[in-house]
Amino acid sequence: MHYVVVLVILKEKLWGTGSGNLSSLEQAINEQAAKGYRLHTITTASSGSKGIGGGDRIQATMVFESLG
Repeated sequence: MHYVVVLVILKEKLWGTGSGNLSSLEQAINEQAAKGYRLHTITTASSGSKGIGGGDRIQATMVFESLG
């Protein structure tokens, strides 16, 4: 089996809840799917804040498994 590990940093919205750039996560998943990989595992971890006005960061680590 072949695996690929991808790390995506998500920035929390300054106001409200949720991530301000979920499209980055979606793009990473779709890119690997187009290469013949499927998402095997995903974990998230808080990576801290960039200070006032910066919003918190979340690290999404994904492991993709080869389908072929």
